[in-house]
Amino acid sequence: MRRLYQHIYAALLLSLCVFAVLAGLLWRYVLGEVQTGNRVGIDTALAEVAMSASTAMPSDLATTLLQLQKRLGRADIAVFSPHGVSVASVGAPLPPPEHAKGRSFKERLTLDGWVWTFALSDGRVLVLRRPTDYDEPIPSVFLLLGATLIAVAIGAYPITRRLTRRLEGLKKAVDGFGAGDLSGRVDVSGKDEVAALADSFNRMAERIGELLSAHKTLLANASHELRSPLARLRMGAEMLQPRADKWLQQEFESNIAELDGLVGEILLASRLETLEIVTEMHPVDLLAITAEECAAADASLEGEPVTVFGEPRLLRRLVRNLLDNARRYGGGSAIEVSLARRGDAIRLSVCDRGPGVAVEERERIFEPFYRPVGTREQEGGVGLGLALVRQIARHHNGDVHCVARPGGGTSFEVELCDLKHADGHMPATTS
Repeated sequence: MRRLYQHIYAALLLSLCVFAVLAGLLWRYVLGEVQTGNRVGIDTALAEVAMSASTAMPSDLATTLLQLQKRLGRADIAVFSPHGVSVASVGAPLPPPEHAKGRSFKERLTLDGWVWTFALSDGRVLVLRRPTDYDEPIPSVFLLLGATLIAVAIGAYPITRRLTRRLEGLKKAVDGFGAGDLSGRVDVSGKDEVAALADSFNRMAERIGELLSAHKTLLANASHELRSPLARLRMGAEMLQPRADKWLQQEFESNIAELDGLVGEILLASRLETLEIVTEMHPVDLLAITAEECAAADASLEGEPVTVFGEPRLLRRLVRNLLDNARRYGGGSAIEVSLARRGDAIRLSVCDRGPGVAVEERERIFEPFYRPVGTREQEGGVGLGLALVRQIARHHNGDVHCVARPGGGTSFEVELCDLKHADGHMPATTS
């Protein structure tokens, strides 16, 4: 299996190889041509002048140096005696040569340009200095370096893009899986760590899908099987009605109703959590639904007509659960409900004057089967009502929070998206 770092390292080496080849071509056809041409011309001219300067008279030597200067263009030339005294020169003055004895030819680069030192046969020394001419090669150098950079960038892009494209696909699949799309899978290509990770993700997603499917089947079968004996128990209670104790019969019926409600809430919570519930989203008059539920719960309502994009059955359950929670834990106080727009959102508030909820428990009460400290078992409820409220709110791109009510008590505030600002994309799935 080829490792990911090997792909990246290979891409880097390939880019360096391309750069080296182009740099070599640059040196060969641009800088090399200029330097080679200069060296051939200067070496040839120095050899010719050295032959004539060895026998030339001092008066003729200046003419010879002048001819050499014309051939080379910009150049400073001088001939020095063995003792370092200038015999003849053309151009700018040159310093006497250093360590010229014992060496017939010397070439060096100074701040003023290239300097050639040539020892003549009679002991004198010929010195030539030619300023470096950057005017011609430098524009070509920068042009070819820019072309090299572009070539390396173009060559490296497909390799790096191929590596990151698979990571982007994996990230997209993971995000979709986290959002509830359990059918998403990743295309497995290659033989490196990314391919192994994609394959592991697919196997994990398949396993989780199987577990959730088994969980859904178990809940559906359990709810069906539980409701059959519940129906028989209810029928038996009705048949015993003439002879049974009235209090015992009411207790019996209450427990059956509570158990039936528990089965329904567990099934609904599970289906909402896995996003496997039929949701036909369309405009809903939330004020009308709230008014009907408030009338049944004997709660006061103050609000304005508002329309949300959602599923009426679930929104009705949301309002009913909040009212039922206020009735159970509100200490017998009046329940006040308000519905109004707040900017781009719609806020539904259900308030009571009960003992309130401790700060550290205001989020935990939305957990399934959680009961606040001090809650009496006789107050009823199974601990799923507020959990369903939050699930339904988030199913409609909203949320719910518990806050302290000014003057004492508790306020549950639900925020939903206004129909005028809804984009129509709701998390609707099919079972």
